[in-house]
Amino acid sequence: MIRVLAVDDHAVVRAGLREFLKDVGDIELAGEASTAEAALEELSRGPFDVVLLDISMPDQGGVETMKQIKQMYPAVPVLVLSMHAESRYAVSLLRCGASGYLQKEALPTELVSAIRLVHRGRRYISPTLAELLASGLDIDDDDRPLHECLSERERHVFLALAKGDTVTAIASDLNLSIKTVSTYRSRLLEKMKAVSNADLTYYAIKNNLLD
Repeated sequence: MIRVLAVDDHAVVRAGLREFLKDVGDIELAGEASTAEAALEELSRGPFDVVLLDISMPDQGGVETMKQIKQMYPAVPVLVLSMHAESRYAVSLLRCGASGYLQKEALPTELVSAIRLVHRGRRYISPTLAELLASGLDIDDDDRPLHECLSERERHVFLALAKGDTVTAIASDLNLSIKTVSTYRSRLLEKMKAVSNADLTYYAIKNNLLD
């Protein structure tokens, strides 16, 4: 039996997974968590064979959560479930240690296949993601776009600055101090090899990162 931990802050999503997986003979939804902290607590009580992880968590970004899981429980494969298209996050998440990336709109049968595949120690690559990789987005290539080197929080600050938001506004939106956001800004400017917010805006537009 494959024991799965579902990490998603939406109760309806977890309920849907629970309802569907109860009819799958070799997969069991053995645990649920709505926050990153709760996920790590559940894993400590384990054991679990696969983690289903939403990348939009209320207390901590999914990317950072995944990194923590892989650091503390490296043998447990993490299958990312997301509402975002593969082209936005999938490649960078695979680089960070994810065993697969699946959109929430995928068919239930595809989810089952992905769980079984990552449980066997393999990566789940959807047809769409396979096309991206075939187009040159090699997950082992270190020469990747600068924005893919950012943490999820840094990426959030980067896009907000690129849209023209002030440090004060970003601090209020993220419930952080102005000093903390300023530190994030300085760090991402260095990573992005930029000297001003205008440089960030130019980069974001050039790489089609703004909605």
